Amino acid sequence: MERTVTVLVYSDDVNTREQVRMAAGRRPAADLPPIEYLECATLPAVLTALEQGGVDACVLDGEAVPAGGMGVCRQIKDEIFDCPPVLVLIGRPQDAWLASWSRAEAAVPHPVDPTELTNALTGLLRSVLAAPA
Repeated sequence: MERTVTVLVYSDDVNTREQVRMAAGRRPAADLPPIEYLECATLPAVLTALEQGGVDACVLDGEAVPAGGMGVCRQIKDEIFDCPPVLVLIGRPQDAWLASWSRAEAAVPHPVDPTELTNALTGLLRSVLAAPA
C-alpha cells in the first residue's frame, strides 16, 4: 500500500475546510504521496488528533471562532511534542506578523488562493518527508 500524508484542517466553517481540500487536492505534487485530510471544527478535536499522532502538517483557519487558528497554533507549538508544521490562513496581509507570533511555518491569505495554498502546503510536506525519522 502506498504511503500517504495526513493533513489536519481546522476551521469552524465547513466551507473553509472544503476550500482547503479542493485547493490542494488529493495529490498536490507528483513527488509527494497522496494526502488524507483530517477535518476538525473545534479546538478539543485538534488537540485530540495531535495527541494521537500521525498528523504530518496542519492548516489552521486564523478566522475560526471561538479559537482562532493563530492562537491554536501558538498553543499546539507549546503543548504538542514534535508538533507538525503549521500553515495558517490569515484574514488580511497585515496579519502576517500574527502568523509569525503564532510560530506558524507558513501563512497564506484567506480567501484561499489554490496556487498559493498548494505551494505553501507542498513546501511544508516536503520538509516533513525530507527530515530524518
